[in-house]
Amino acid sequence: MAAEATNNLRPVSGVKPSFMVMLPDHIDQVIEIETLSFPIPWTRRAFFFELTENDFAFYIVAVINGRVVGYAGMWLVLDEAHITNVAMHPDYRGNGNGRALLTELLTRAAVLGAVRISLEVRVSNRAARDLYRSVGFIDMGTRRKYYSDNDEDAIIMCLNMPVK
Repeated sequence: MAAEATNNLRPVSGVKPSFMVMLPDHIDQVIEIETLSFPIPWTRRAFFFELTENDFAFYIVAVINGRVVGYAGMWLVLDEAHITNVAMHPDYRGNGNGRALLTELLTRAAVLGAVRISLEVRVSNRAARDLYRSVGFIDMGTRRKYYSDNDEDAIIMCLNMPVK
């Protein structure tokens, strides 16, 4: 099924995503991307909880031609945000869409009052680590054996938002 979904997207060169707040109607498309992106994907129930019950959660989707091609989320507590998820459909990676999605999430975090943002990322996920560093995140530490699928460590990264 995932291979069929991948073939149905057919990326259009030069088309950039628009962004909107994630709604429950987006979850099926988000789950497709989640499953293609992570060894232990979040469940439909987990995303539904985030959108409908978690008052600290804020999620957005990237949309091209009416189709969700990426998503990102964070928890915002007072003036600190913690990024929970960032993922692009594999067919839309490597052309600036992930950077645009992350930048949009950071912009919205700032509007919502975040002055510091943190996240965890797999040690082996060099592409994501490079992306986060390119927008100003710095390594702050390590969470040993953070990922339960293979006991891989996570790098804790943080970004202090510019003062306006």
